[in-house]
Amino acid sequence: MASPDIPLGRAVDYPRGYDPTLLFPIPRAHGRAGLGLADIALPFAGMDRWHAYELGWLDARGKPAVATATVTVPAQSPQLIESKSLKLYLNSLNAAHFDTAEAARACIVRDLSQAAGAAVEVVFGLPPMAQSDRAASIDAIEIDCDAYDMPQPGFLAADGAEIVDEILRSDLLKSNCPVTGQPDWASVRIAYRGPRIDRAGLLRYLVSFREHAEFHEQCVERIFVDVLARCRPQALSVEARYTRRGGLDINPWRVLPGMDAPPAERDLRQ
Repeated sequence: MASPDIPLGRAVDYPRGYDPTLLFPIPRAHGRAGLGLADIALPFAGMDRWHAYELGWLDARGKPAVATATVTVPAQSPQLIESKSLKLYLNSLNAAHFDTAEAARACIVRDLSQAAGAAVEVVFGLPPMAQSDRAASIDAIEIDCDAYDMPQPGFLAADGAEIVDEILRSDLLKSNCPVTGQPDWASVRIAYRGPRIDRAGLLRYLVSFREHAEFHEQCVERIFVDVLARCRPQALSVEARYTRRGGLDINPWRVLPGMDAPPAERDLRQ
């Protein structure tokens, strides 16, 4: 349950003035401790890419300006930024005056970097919509599903007889916000090189997140750690593209060092 001193999970008045204290950082160590990563070097690199669709401020003469933005938070940052607090913070800029768009951007960079505890990148504009997808969808596989309350890594398996290099995709990933209980929907892409992953088992595993309560970033890290441990790939990349809520969508990506980042794109559902 959220503390009464923080804005998560309760009604909050629309901010009438610029207020960076609205940003609510959450230590990543909290979620990583449950994955057994508290006292060891992280097995992954990566980033959290946010798309902000509702952003505005006032120029030097008081005329409103609007923009979209892409925000990139490194996975190595000690804190993640809770999404509702980010929305409230961005709303607080609506009545703030900036002489130039660059001054507004620099303000956002400063505040988000302070909240995350690491350098955050902010650029105005959004990535293009995805034009094609090399990933093979696993959603048409006929399977029986009856596990929804918590992730089931035991469903994951790989056949070591053949080494493959492929990208698998599912649009059936759903979990719940641990604060509000609201559903979070995502498309997940798993790119790997190694023993062939059993696709039916992977699909059952992803479906088992359906009633699980965890932040977006933590779900992606859990998927990465479970696939790495159970399927033993030589290379692994996990990206989830979550649908928009409150004018924001988030795209966490975790990868074994040495793999290229997936293209910065937006899905149709975003």
